Amino acid sequence: MLLMRSFFLLALGAAALNPAVFAADCDRGCLKGVLDQYLNAVIQHNPSSAPLTPGYRQTENAVVRRPGQGIWQTAKSLGKVQRRYFDPVTQNAAYFGTLEETSGNAAVVTLRLKVADRKVAEAEWYLARKGDPGIGVGAGAQASNAFWDPEYLTAHPPVERVVPKGERVSREDLIAITNSYFDSLSARDGHIMVAHPGCVRLENGVLTTQRDAPANPPANAAGIINGKTDCMNEGAMTNIYAVVARRFPLVDEEAGTVLGLGVFLRKPGVAMRRNQFSEWFVIDQGKLRAIYSSMFYPDQEALVPNWPPYDGNWPVLPAPK
Repeated sequence: MLLMRSFFLLALGAAALNPAVFAADCDRGCLKGVLDQYLNAVIQHNPSSAPLTPGYRQTENAVVRRPGQGIWQTAKSLGKVQRRYFDPVTQNAAYFGTLEETSGNAAVVTLRLKVADRKVAEAEWYLARKGDPGIGVGAGAQASNAFWDPEYLTAHPPVERVVPKGERVSREDLIAITNSYFDSLSARDGHIMVAHPGCVRLENGVLTTQRDAPANPPANAAGIINGKTDCMNEGAMTNIYAVVARRFPLVDEEAGTVLGLGVFLRKPGVAMRRNQFSEWFVIDQGKLRAIYSSMFYPDQEALVPNWPPYDGNWPVLPAPK
């Protein structure tokens, strides 16, 4: 009895030193509750109603914001496209879709939340808005303004589904399939990508695949099906030098969907802006079926992505008056 009591006291003391011993992880239902509570707080412009940790950190397009700044002031309501994804393994919850703002326009957004002890420890926002800076000289339709089409996204949203357990791919393979896309872009070789012929890609709501292919493509050309381009097409890869700072913070095994984050670099000496992107990869039967992104083009001097692996640190802006 004395031995058991001593063991109990020892265990209790260890738990007191490490409160995480009693901190229960969030399951899917819990993660959804935290995400919805946070989104409601943002729309109501009321940080005090959100379950934030003392060290809560938030960025919007890589710029650090304090609670009450930025999206807390401009959000009006959730948009017509609302998709929620959850990863109980990494304790991340996320929203992809549209968000109505006080400007009268809808932003195409990705929001990633890191949950710790059932509170929000991190919020990483990607916001694509009308009139955002484009890539720069030589970028065609995106030279001055970034792609933006929330209405097309509304008409062609990501599929909502629960993949049957017997058809699910392991989270390791889901990440590897997603990474094959980034490897393909860095190598400018569409044959590296593990994707279905005809796979689609929407950037800030704009369809960037299913376009007319060249009349006489090379014999080994990738990403052309029935005379149209798809996500494996190498023509869209020419402006990308490397895909760096790759992260895969959320793997929703139930939805067969992965969140990939990173930065598209340009060739040295090229004046085009970089992309910082969030991309949602819908994987079906072990291959990429569709990609949906919210991305922006930071200044050359901007320190991105401002999340591990860190490329620098932004100053915190003054608190709103």
